[in-house]
Amino acid sequence: MRPKNYLFNYTKGALFGLLLGVLIVIAIYVAGIINFDFALNFGGVKDLHRNLPFIYLIDFIPLALGVLGFFVYKKYSEKLIDYSETLEKSLHKERKLYRFVEKLREGDVDAEYTPDENDSLGKAIVSLRNDIKQSRIEEQKRKEEDKQRNWAVEGMALFGDILRQNNDNLEELTFQVIKNLVSYVGANQAAFYLVEDDDESDVHFRMTACYAYERRKYADKIIPWGDGLVGACALEKEKIILKKIPQGYLNITSGLGKANPKYLVLVPLKMNDKVHGVIELASFDPLEDYKEEFIDKVAESVATTIATVKINIRTAKLLKESREQAEELALKEEQMRQNMEELQATQEEASRQSAKFISFSNSVNHTMIRADFGVDGTLLYANTKFLQKLEYASNSDVEGKHISMFINKKDREWFDDIWNNLSKGGKHFEGDMKLLTRNGNDLWTIATFTCVRTESGGVDKILFLAIDTTEQKQLSLDYEGQISALNRSSIKAEFSPTGDLIDANEKFLLTLSYNLNAAKEKSIFDLVDEADRKNIERIWDDVIHGIPYEGQFRMNNSNGEVRWFRCTFTAVNDMYDEIAKVILIANDITREKLMEIETQKQTEQLKRQEEQLRRNEIELNKKLREAKEEVRNQFKEIEKVKIRNEKTLEGFLDAIVTTDHDGIVQFFNKAAEELFEISREKVIGQSVRMLFPEEVAKSDPYIAAYIDPNKEKITGQRKEVTIITKSGNEIPVLMLITEAKVGREITHTAFIQNISVDLF
Repeated sequence: MRPKNYLFNYTKGALFGLLLGVLIVIAIYVAGIINFDFALNFGGVKDLHRNLPFIYLIDFIPLALGVLGFFVYKKYSEKLIDYSETLEKSLHKERKLYRFVEKLREGDVDAEYTPDENDSLGKAIVSLRNDIKQSRIEEQKRKEEDKQRNWAVEGMALFGDILRQNNDNLEELTFQVIKNLVSYVGANQAAFYLVEDDDESDVHFRMTACYAYERRKYADKIIPWGDGLVGACALEKEKIILKKIPQGYLNITSGLGKANPKYLVLVPLKMNDKVHGVIELASFDPLEDYKEEFIDKVAESVATTIATVKINIRTAKLLKESREQAEELALKEEQMRQNMEELQATQEEASRQSAKFISFSNSVNHTMIRADFGVDGTLLYANTKFLQKLEYASNSDVEGKHISMFINKKDREWFDDIWNNLSKGGKHFEGDMKLLTRNGNDLWTIATFTCVRTESGGVDKILFLAIDTTEQKQLSLDYEGQISALNRSSIKAEFSPTGDLIDANEKFLLTLSYNLNAAKEKSIFDLVDEADRKNIERIWDDVIHGIPYEGQFRMNNSNGEVRWFRCTFTAVNDMYDEIAKVILIANDITREKLMEIETQKQTEQLKRQEEQLRRNEIELNKKLREAKEEVRNQFKEIEKVKIRNEKTLEGFLDAIVTTDHDGIVQFFNKAAEELFEISREKVIGQSVRMLFPEEVAKSDPYIAAYIDPNKEKITGQRKEVTIITKSGNEIPVLMLITEAKVGREITHTAFIQNISVDLF
């Protein structure tokens, strides 16, 4: 944009030229007059013109210099205007960059700035902005992951407390689990189905707890094994997730009415490939992946606790029943022993006390199973109890039958040896004996076979006496089976009251890498670490004083490695209510404990990382301040360069054309516009070929190399060439090409001087 006083500047140039011309003419007049010795007046000037006709040309010098001054001042003013505009654009770009840096310093990482192709500083700051933005995104992501991880750790701690506090009541335990699970994961409704498998012929699920909308629901629902989604989840032993729930399968009821949930998850409570129950959760919205993983971990812990609680309840029940049965059997054994002693005494004195023997026999017939057999094994006599217990109606059904009729085929091999010995007058038999009833049932007895001898000492017959122990034997076998199952599913060991190992099952030995003989040389105090010695001594003192222990405990295996257990120590009393032994029942939770320890380590590491991030943020702010200061210094340096360039270009009249390595015009000054008779708007961004017609390029190798991007330029040499203007005029010029290389970018600048002479 031209300044308002541009006409005044042009006129000032013309006046300055005119004045200079007048002074030159006066000087020439004075010199000529002095030289020819003319009078120094107007007449002398006339005489000078008469003698020197070319003086008339001298008279036009003021006019010529006035015109020349006008055009010189015009070009100078226009060049100054162009430079001012360029300077203004540069300052605008710098201010824009400065505002961008200020926004970054204030924390606005979404600030926008588009640098020019040659603006390396702007590109660097934009790259820094992108790095900061990406760093914040990653930091946010890490914070979210840390939040989810801490959420899961706190949740596992919460449910760990719930499982420890309610492990003596399954119904309350299941309710507290689903109540807190619904609240913690943000679900709307949940149900807990517990497997009831005490009767193998009737295995089913019982809904032990139901919770919805912060209220406890009371429901007594039975689901047969394998039925519905709950049964399918248990059979497949895999989690089931439904995002399209059949209409009417489940309704969530609130004060606003009923609605069908949109998300349903069923998780099996599985331990050692055995399902102990199923948790069913319903929600209006799908749960996030980290919440589903958390539910799986909670299900594992719940399954372990339920299995342990069931085992503890069953073990306590078995121990109680076993103690009662042992006392009952001991009492019956004592009674049997007394009866046998009385029977033997009776047999020895039978010949002398026949009347007493008959009386005793009648008493025995009322209390014991009795039968008389011949030496060949045929039944001679059976009392009423014999007939009742072996399910016969009368003596006619059994008399004359061989004894093998009452013995199972599997037992005849060992029984035949006993009978052969008895038939030959051998030692009597006393012990457990299993008989076969008429209907094929087993009758367990504590039996005695005794030879009844003749006066000559021979065997007259064989007397059979027994007490029915079928019920006690079946219970004993059942207890043995349950204890065997306990040994297969849990770690079990028995210790003396002083802590010495008495016996241990295979799982205990495998877990601690001992054989039984080596393990028996250890006490409970040898199996723990030295650091835990005082703790186990305190626990052991409580146990042997009748206070059972339940909780987490660690022991060292034979290789010195630590193994963690969730265990119970229970004292077992003998029939005199004194401590007989201490039983340990446990489950290996080493993996779970190591994960918990690792989680704690990761939490500590995350805290350290957060501290490092805080330090990095401080360092980043410091670098931003340094970058801001550097930008300010560069602004000052650019201002100095601009002032220096402004002074350099004050009197520059040559045409200047700058191109990049592809021959695209980047700079085109005012002198070039006047020389080529074309405006810079039409040239900037176009190929330099448009300034040099084809015929010129073909005839001049210097020009041809300059306009061809693929040819090497002839630099550093000033050449005289001819150019053709827009109007078609041919103008001779001097042309100099220079090359500048910054990084990978190469630019060429042509300095073109017009050497044509205008004749007036």
